[in-house]
Amino acid sequence: MTFLSILCALLIEQLKPLRADNPIYGAIKLLAARMESWFNAGHAHHGKLGWFVVMLSLMIPTGLIYWLALRISPFTALAWNILIVYLTLGFRHYSHYYSSIQLALTNGDDVTARSLLADWTRQDTSGMEASEIARVAVEKALVTTHRNVFGVFFWFLMPVGPACAVMYRVAEYLARAWNEPDHMKNEVFGVFAARAFYWIDWIPARLTAVAFAIVGNFEDAIYAWRNFASRWQDEAVGIILAAGGGALGIRLGTPLQSAAIVMPEDLSNPDPELIEGEVPPGEEPNARALQSTVGLVWRALLLWMLMLLLLSMAVWLG
Repeated sequence: MTFLSILCALLIEQLKPLRADNPIYGAIKLLAARMESWFNAGHAHHGKLGWFVVMLSLMIPTGLIYWLALRISPFTALAWNILIVYLTLGFRHYSHYYSSIQLALTNGDDVTARSLLADWTRQDTSGMEASEIARVAVEKALVTTHRNVFGVFFWFLMPVGPACAVMYRVAEYLARAWNEPDHMKNEVFGVFAARAFYWIDWIPARLTAVAFAIVGNFEDAIYAWRNFASRWQDEAVGIILAAGGGALGIRLGTPLQSAAIVMPEDLSNPDPELIEGEVPPGEEPNARALQSTVGLVWRALLLWMLMLLLLSMAVWLG
């Protein structure tokens, strides 16, 4: 049932992509904003309480409906699973931005590529050269694909899969919504949300990196993961991008050019293979790197689906 649910949801999304501004996502954003306004009194434990209220208010109904659907018939449960996977996946939410940026860079239209990248990432792209535009687009695509696809896959495999898939996507959103906006950066309300998502995403992030390594340049992916992932402030992002860049044979995460990446000022016990001034293996990203990224993501997706199929067959035969 798990494999069929994901396969059907992927096929439906290819035919009818769910917009990122759909009403269901809007309702969850409104709920998160309401919880923040009701519970935020300047203490970290208020954020913890608000996080659990949001999670339980969404996970419990999802799990109960799944249980009732199982009681009715397996086909009803399958339909509910497909709906939840469809709603939690985001494989094509932002594909139009990525495709348009790739086309603009291929045609040498850096101005349009900068504008599209600014709309997508909500960051200042003025003055970016073509290689930097390509780099940021590839980084955004790899992280977005992990959080909108592969992370959902992992948690959907857990018991009461629909509720766990909802948990993952909502936890990812709360970690951003309660920490990243300017008015929340100095608040402690979002500390628990960020920490909770760190642990929720701990295993999925590493599985995604392994998948990139298997379907790409394995040696460079593992080398970059081992030696360069710590250059990112976000550990999970560093692992995904280091492995993804190594698998693609391109250089991601230029520390001085990306606000999401920092070079540690003091590396205690540095890897003996690292020397001062060493850079990750690979070439500077260009328009071709965007197409290579699409291929890497699709190969990783096929790898996940193959593993799910084998797991499902083992369950059926067992």
